[in-house]
Amino acid sequence: MQILGVVGSARNPTRSGVYRLVAAVLENSGVDYELVHLRDKTISGCIACLGCVKDNICKVDDDLAALREKIVAADAYVIGAPNYYSTLNVLTHAFLERWFQFRHQEGDTLWGKLGVAVGVGGTQGRFPADAIETFLSYNFIETVAKVTGQGAASCFTCGYGETCRVGIPVMTYGEGVKISDDMIPDVTQQPAVMQAAVKAGRLLGQRLNEGHDRGQVTAAMQKMMMAMMAHSA
Repeated sequence: MQILGVVGSARNPTRSGVYRLVAAVLENSGVDYELVHLRDKTISGCIACLGCVKDNICKVDDDLAALREKIVAADAYVIGAPNYYSTLNVLTHAFLERWFQFRHQEGDTLWGKLGVAVGVGGTQGRFPADAIETFLSYNFIETVAKVTGQGAASCFTCGYGETCRVGIPVMTYGEGVKISDDMIPDVTQQPAVMQAAVKAGRLLGQRLNEGHDRGQVTAAMQKMMMAMMAHSA
């Protein structure tokens, strides 16, 4: 069994709350894993060329090509992204859009696998985590847990955070705020969030190690998606 961890944040690991939460989930899974950071990758979104229809292999030539086999080989995924405008940032969105290559002709390469969705935002991480779960569900991948936390909005370090009236520091603490290190959100200083990451990792490892049945997961996910489609019709 192996888990593929994917950090979609453009920040370096020392500053990225997404990186820290994804790493915490992986480290507590008890399962072999590989962690990939997308910050140094060039990945475009799906261009709807349909070049992948016949063989389920994307024909766009960029850094996702080298990651394809890692995606295929993994038994589960821990995918994290920051909150940009109440959704995924473009890097993570493009990465997941390109999973469309696996769906043609009832392509079952990813069916029945497991995932954990991680989201971090300047106010909350729910939106990117929910979006990741949606992408996974379209590939019949079950999201066993979502981990969300509050990270350091760029307003705290942009240089104008103490005076910008629409910045998070002023909107949160009021005019005249003086930014100090202790007021900048850090997921590692949020006990409930870190505990959620530990719990998610342990749950994912347990599910993988205790007779993970991809066929059963696939059937459940297909039933859920069919119900959702019927409801939206």
